[in-house]
Amino acid sequence: MAGDPIPPTIEWVGDRIRLIDQRRLPGELTVIDVTSVGQLCDLISTLAVRGAPALGAAGAMGVALASMHDLDIAATARRLKATRPTAVNLAWGVDRAVASDDPVAEAQRIAAEDVDTNRRLGAAGAALVPDGANVLTHCNAGSLACVGYGTALGVLRAASEAGKTLHVWVDETRPLLQGARLTAWELQRLAIPCTLVIDAMAASIMAAGGVDLVVVGADRVAANGDVANKIGTYGLAVLARHHRIPFHVAMPLSTIDPDTADGASIVIERRDPNEVVELAGHRVGPEGIDVDNRAFDVTPAALVTSWITDVGVVRSPAELLVARRRLSRPL
Repeated sequence: MAGDPIPPTIEWVGDRIRLIDQRRLPGELTVIDVTSVGQLCDLISTLAVRGAPALGAAGAMGVALASMHDLDIAATARRLKATRPTAVNLAWGVDRAVASDDPVAEAQRIAAEDVDTNRRLGAAGAALVPDGANVLTHCNAGSLACVGYGTALGVLRAASEAGKTLHVWVDETRPLLQGARLTAWELQRLAIPCTLVIDAMAASIMAAGGVDLVVVGADRVAANGDVANKIGTYGLAVLARHHRIPFHVAMPLSTIDPDTADGASIVIERRDPNEVVELAGHRVGPEGIDVDNRAFDVTPAALVTSWITDVGVVRSPAELLVARRRLSRPL
């Protein structure tokens, strides 16, 4: 990834993990060296590292750390998986490393595969982006959500690299503002024109004819094609259907969970209420108010136009499962 305007999100360096602290973006690009499983679990829980593919690499690297320090591997695996229960890639990366004779080498292999996977995914999805398109995206599914290159933003990046002009509407993505803090930062670094908007503005932009397609990422895709992604994604899918706008989901095959029958079976992470009642350290909600802070919602497969994967664009849940079987190391 030499010369890439966005450095690796997470990598194995010597005897430790090195990752970008996404909590400090966009104001400060800071890297952290991680030397213990406990430290890594805390960084995952507090979203210093996040995004399904990046969590897959983080999970494998956590097992690698445990193997180097002679820790209980089974207990480490359970601890890592519990940090973010919705993102299937985390468990997938943990399980791959646990099953390997050399967890360090396996973790490095997963990281390298991720970048290659996302480049292939991006190339497949770029054909769906018309020249001159206005694209709306939600949360962050770019390089920062992966080891590198990105999924949803990888599609837009590949379209731009192919010479297409495009403009991206960036949802701010409350309550943690991953769109405002991370996606906008990435797009600026990639010199792709973008405009930051509040989440509630998407309907108005669509009604005015300002959106040609929606491209989002995914944290888990059920066997029937239902998609768990950052809270607010389901609403965008409903809006896109009403306005007859294509709604595409970009993710590697490892994000498909064939053991989860449908979206209703996906465990939805509940997070700290303070994420909702505070904004940039200032309280915006009254003391004692009840808060329901769901980190994800589920978009029914019927609202998805296509699933963009590393083996091509898929148009039906049945095709998704066939494609999932191509993985050389199944879950």
